[in-house]
Amino acid sequence: MPTNAFPPEIQLLADLHKPNARLGPGSDEHTRLALQLSGLKDRADLRIADLGCGTGASTLVLAEELDGEITAIDLFPEFLAELNRRAASRGILNITTAAASFDDLPFEPHSLDAIWSEGAIYNLGFEAGVKAWREFLAPAGILAVSELTWTTANRPSELQIHWESEYPEVDTASAKIAVLEDNGFKLEGYFPLPPSCWLDNYYRPLQARFPSFLDEQERSSASILCVEENKREIALYERFQDFFSYGFYVAKRVA
Repeated sequence: MPTNAFPPEIQLLADLHKPNARLGPGSDEHTRLALQLSGLKDRADLRIADLGCGTGASTLVLAEELDGEITAIDLFPEFLAELNRRAASRGILNITTAAASFDDLPFEPHSLDAIWSEGAIYNLGFEAGVKAWREFLAPAGILAVSELTWTTANRPSELQIHWESEYPEVDTASAKIAVLEDNGFKLEGYFPLPPSCWLDNYYRPLQARFPSFLDEQERSSASILCVEENKREIALYERFQDFFSYGFYVAKRVA
């Protein structure tokens, strides 16, 4: 899909995020922790898809840690171009990129040993994504995703109203694990991402990007609105970080 085919507000978000190392909460350390839980490091000649890879923070870790070929999928060609640049600068040769949407993935049924997706399954919805992606996995294939998750049984009403409006499938880890189990997966491991993954690796670099982004956009009303929406999200996390995070779910296809 050509860059100019995206709605203006979506393209603005892409322009805001592209220069930063991470386009969402996470860290190389926690990608490696999920890899340890997955058992993939003990296998060879793997076929792996990184869905919603962005500019490749997780993709590069997978390529360096695993024996296999990684296909990195994202809608934005400019994200994939940046991933290719970063991979070339590190001498990484086992990544192939492809611009595609989640509803038109270039894989055959049961053709993948693992599907990785950090912070992107929400584009389909968690349950819909689990169901759709399962069909691409070979028997005993691994699904590893990070997903917005309540970390307590109760939370402030302001926070609940916000996230249920933005992402109605936000839920507790136990509910997400039940979705996995109900759809033919066995949980191999789970952990929530700590505040450093949000603040140090994502929000603080994003805040540092705001001034140059506004200058690039000539301080258009749309760019100002985009920045203000991100500022509100950051403030919400700073106030309520004890109540939610991304949960990282690692599961094996068993049926």
